[in-house]
Amino acid sequence: MLALVAGGAALTSCEDKLDIAQKASLTTETFYQTDADAGKALASAYEAFQINTFGRTTVDSDAPGIFTPAKVMANHPGDDVNYGGSMYGDHEFGGSLDEFRYLHTPTAIKYHYGGLYLSIYPDNLVLNYFDKELNPSKELTPFMLQAAAEARVLRAYNYFLLACYWGTPPFVDHLLAADVIPVKSDDPNAPENAPKTQQAYYTWVGDECMKALDDLSERSSTADKEGTYRVTKGFALALAGKAYMFAGDFAKAKDCLKRVIDSGKYALVPAEEWMNLFHLPGDGCPEKVFEVNVRYNPTSDQWSSGSGLGWGQHGTWMEAQCFQIRTGYFKKPPLGGYTGGTEGWGSIGLPEWYAQAFVENDGVESTRLKSTMLNIEDLIYGTTGIEAIDKYYSGLKNIPKDHAGLVAWNKIGISEQNGHYGQSFWIPIKHVIRVDDISESGNAKGDYGGNWRLNNVIVMRYAEVLLNYAECCIRTGAASEAGDYIRMIQERAGSKTVLSGTPTIIDLKKEKSFELWFEGCRYQDVMRWSKLDNDSYDNEALGHMKVQGKHIPHLVDKVFRPVKDTDEDVVWQHSADGSDKEDRFYLYHTHEAQDAGFEVGWQEKHRLFPYPQNVKDMNPNLTQVGWDY
Repeated sequence: MLALVAGGAALTSCEDKLDIAQKASLTTETFYQTDADAGKALASAYEAFQINTFGRTTVDSDAPGIFTPAKVMANHPGDDVNYGGSMYGDHEFGGSLDEFRYLHTPTAIKYHYGGLYLSIYPDNLVLNYFDKELNPSKELTPFMLQAAAEARVLRAYNYFLLACYWGTPPFVDHLLAADVIPVKSDDPNAPENAPKTQQAYYTWVGDECMKALDDLSERSSTADKEGTYRVTKGFALALAGKAYMFAGDFAKAKDCLKRVIDSGKYALVPAEEWMNLFHLPGDGCPEKVFEVNVRYNPTSDQWSSGSGLGWGQHGTWMEAQCFQIRTGYFKKPPLGGYTGGTEGWGSIGLPEWYAQAFVENDGVESTRLKSTMLNIEDLIYGTTGIEAIDKYYSGLKNIPKDHAGLVAWNKIGISEQNGHYGQSFWIPIKHVIRVDDISESGNAKGDYGGNWRLNNVIVMRYAEVLLNYAECCIRTGAASEAGDYIRMIQERAGSKTVLSGTPTIIDLKKEKSFELWFEGCRYQDVMRWSKLDNDSYDNEALGHMKVQGKHIPHLVDKVFRPVKDTDEDVVWQHSADGSDKEDRFYLYHTHEAQDAGFEVGWQEKHRLFPYPQNVKDMNPNLTQVGWDY
């Protein structure tokens, strides 16, 4: 008994001593109080934007290792991209979307949908503690208000993508309890302030950007690099303009976009710098309106950061392999000096129609064309005009002295017997990694290895602002003014097509397709235009999408693989039958997905993506028009 009493007394004595405030203990009530706290919360929001909006996401432990869902979702469904790889079935993350044969949840859809909501959470967290409307009695500093404004625009961008892809996705504009299961924004049980249509969502995005405007900083000049790494007035206005344009409010969109133009904080880079836009030397240049600061984010090192996830784990990593042709298919790999030795997996190809249209529009001497794609002959014969590529050819020995000998020479060319799957006569080069993307020190093997590209990820550049403004001008009766901006783009590109009169909406659509290839605009635009205009251009674009997966090109070298009797739809580069003395390369076509029993090609239901199966398993009420699964 005495022992029990003593024990009880001792316990009481300890409790008395422990009943004091713990200096190392933080709660949400005690943490979000200072500018430093606001800075940490905002840094977390930017890190989430890097990782979960544009990176490989933290949805689960099986998150993508070789691609980023944002780029796949934004670009692969377009009519201007071919799914490639080594063969059918390789890199299905892109193939299933490119050929519109997914049933419900290809990996890109699962991870992009989940990633966007993971990115929204820290935005809501910042707003919850530093937004002036939500904290009317809190003494908020100018920096706290700026942090809230930047988080508001980051959240708006995430919802812009969600609205583009899912129409009326769940609307979560505040922190939720763990047991809450959100419903679609058009559901009768959705929050009263939730946008009820896709167009209403776009309007909400624009309104959110304008609401943030007064508390945002502004890029100081076209030379201000740091002004491109964070949300500024310029980006907020550019996003608002784009969102209002998607909502069909062209007058309001035009006003927002003109304010970006009139600010004088942005400019097109010269033609000779066009290619650098997509590489490390172009980071923070005058044309960048906003870009994800992948490498130089002080809150995120290579392997760890505030949330335990560094840029090396959730940046672009192996994606560099996907953007490049498969060097193993070539007798003498032509891109080694350009890329620093990246092997390449050839996941991205150019459809024949698109490459031909680009050539006819720009001409083969266009700086823009030569910086976007290379002809297979120039690549193999060392005549691209890009020294780092052409030097591979100059190092060869016993080169035939006449062209006829060169066409038949077996020391160069594509040696793969089945040809290069998904590739046409024009090879994408725009986003192929360069040596200066992987090293700050000049190390040809890369500072962190050949796959780690260090350049930032473009969210929006000034050329898109000008083209969006031109579209709004055309749609509001100011087509003559639109022509001035379209001509600016064409002249900088070195295109042989330069408008001489008043542009039509089709002129604008064509120019945008060439300037912004694989920059996340094409599929969204075609879906929008085909509902708004439904003109011959839009119908042609939808026609291309409807045959995706039914006519896959294989790029072949006759030196290593003569045409076979079983080859379907053979196309030579210079003649109908391969009789031209220049003919070395040809295409044959296959349809393996159809042969495997898949339904391929775009249908009306593909205007919106299905909700991921894992999300529907938790919330069966999430339904999508046209999708029954």
